[in-house]
Amino acid sequence: WKSFNLLLNTMAKEGFVIPNITFKARVRDESIPGPNPFTWKDVTTYDLFKGKRVVLFALPGAFTPTCSSTHVPGYNSKYDEILGLGIDEVYCLSVNDAFVMRQWGIHLGLETDESSTTNPLNPGNFKKVKFIPDGAVNFTRALGYTTKWDENRGFGERSWRYSAVINDLVIEKIFVEGGGVVQDSGPDPFEVSDADTMVAYLNSAKK
Repeated sequence: WKSFNLLLNTMAKEGFVIPNITFKARVRDESIPGPNPFTWKDVTTYDLFKGKRVVLFALPGAFTPTCSSTHVPGYNSKYDEILGLGIDEVYCLSVNDAFVMRQWGIHLGLETDESSTTNPLNPGNFKKVKFIPDGAVNFTRALGYTTKWDENRGFGERSWRYSAVINDLVIEKIFVEGGGVVQDSGPDPFEVSDADTMVAYLNSAKK
């Protein structure tokens, strides 16, 4: 871990090109009998980001307080407004598996999409903000935003909180809480990765 910790000094910044990383998603498949008609699907960053301008916000964990009460609801409530500002899609990423991410979204009252195949994460994800499961931490590590919350929260390796505009695989703008990743941080800052800050940036970028 000590050698890997050195990589945390190379956090992805504006101009960083997103590498091709695979997420293990779960999508609805009506050909599967029973109460849980879902199957595994490999969805890549190229599938989600290539040729598109998207908003991505990342957070420490599903079902955690700030993430559940403010971060996700803020973006979900402003989803249509954000799309009207030149954005193709809005994604929420957490270091959790696909099962946990779906149940979290349902718990938050997000409307599920049970039939559309327009987005690679559907059917079975959500109609507005789509949830990306980075359960193996591959994306978070690649961007240098991994943090180990061992002592303070018992989380293990998770994502630091940030938001970004990704334009055709290139980070156009990124808002990182606290100015950068802090290992095993006491506070969990939430000041610049919120939906209002993102909307303000998107409005300014149109001018």
